[in-house]
Amino acid sequence: MTVVTGARRRALRDGDRQIDTAHLLHSLIESDPEAGAVFEGGQQLARVLGYLVQRSIGYGLRWQRSVEESGAGRLLPASRGSGGQDGRASGWSPAATVALEEAFRRAAARGDTRARGLDLLAVVAADPESRAAEVLRRAGVDPAALNARAGAPAGARAEAGPAALAEGSVPWRDGGPSQQV
Repeated sequence: MTVVTGARRRALRDGDRQIDTAHLLHSLIESDPEAGAVFEGGQQLARVLGYLVQRSIGYGLRWQRSVEESGAGRLLPASRGSGGQDGRASGWSPAATVALEEAFRRAAARGDTRARGLDLLAVVAADPESRAAEVLRRAGVDPAALNARAGAPAGARAEAGPAALAEGSVPWRDGGPSQQV
């Protein structure tokens, strides 16, 4: 299962009209061990998951009737679309759309055709107005520090957490690289 598939499934199960950055964050943490490894230990990760799980039973109910906008959209005007696309037709919030586009830009900048979970994690943490960043802050995680760790080269991540392995890849079930977006 990809991160996108997991986020879509979670949004449907929660009864949300759009897939937003908090859905992406939840799916990343559940499916990509490399993304989980950039958090500062299991307690921090457990707090984030606690907030994400609460979303469907109360914490996120106030989000169900609103559209998640993006601070990053102001920085990336081309990604907002000139036709007034706000994500409603696609099922994606504008912030999630911008996050996915930026994750693929990061991958392309390093010469990769696929975005990795860490690309997406860095982007959703970097947008201070995203729902993912709000969840991180409420759970006591500094989104800017998480962004820096997620965007750091593999060697720097290895120093920050023992689960990160050399070459920026954590084995994924069959020994292959971690989850692709």
